[in-house]
Amino acid sequence: MAQLEPLTRSVALAADACGKQLSPLAVTALADAIGAQGWLGSGMEPRVRPHFAEAWAERDLDEDAHREAFTALAAQAHGVFDGLAEALYDRLASPEGWVAFADTLATLVSLKAQGYPIALVSNIGFDARPILRRLGIDRFIDAWVLSYEVGYCKPDEKIFYSACHALDVEPGRVLMVGDTMADAGAARVGARCYLLPHAEAGRAVGLDAVLRLVRAGC
Repeated sequence: MAQLEPLTRSVALAADACGKQLSPLAVTALADAIGAQGWLGSGMEPRVRPHFAEAWAERDLDEDAHREAFTALAAQAHGVFDGLAEALYDRLASPEGWVAFADTLATLVSLKAQGYPIALVSNIGFDARPILRRLGIDRFIDAWVLSYEVGYCKPDEKIFYSACHALDVEPGRVLMVGDTMADAGAARVGARCYLLPHAEAGRAVGLDAVLRLVRAGC
């Protein structure tokens, strides 16, 4: 439904919050360094060090662990100055730091018009509701199944069963739409799965295929 804004924008705004005005070149260099550590949305494998490995393991189950894990991840990047990692995390947790895919709204409008119930199933360590509210898409969500609230994460079968129960729908009638292999864990409970390709922030991501899949009975 949504993803983080471009990392260069987050870095520039986080630096500004720290009272530092960075050149575009410096912003890009910092964003590349932080992305290389595996920042959310970078597509890179997170470089988890022993001193925050425990927080990382619990990040999607506890708000404090989530903050600790991601600030530590960013702080180890080359060039990160005092306060930047914390300010960058604040941006990550802020509704203003997220953008909807270009095809999100039209897809949700169409699904709701056809009477399909929708659950948001997310591995996340903080409340996603304000993010979707700001983007104007929270009104389409019938059930919120957030890992830090229910106590388990994708690909654990229990989180998918929780979503099905919340919607009062049998797993075999569900289409799970996601963008990671953890989302594909829904197949183990009998749900169909559709994994989205990577897309730049704010671009269309192939959600029009969801409409075709549900019409085909998937």
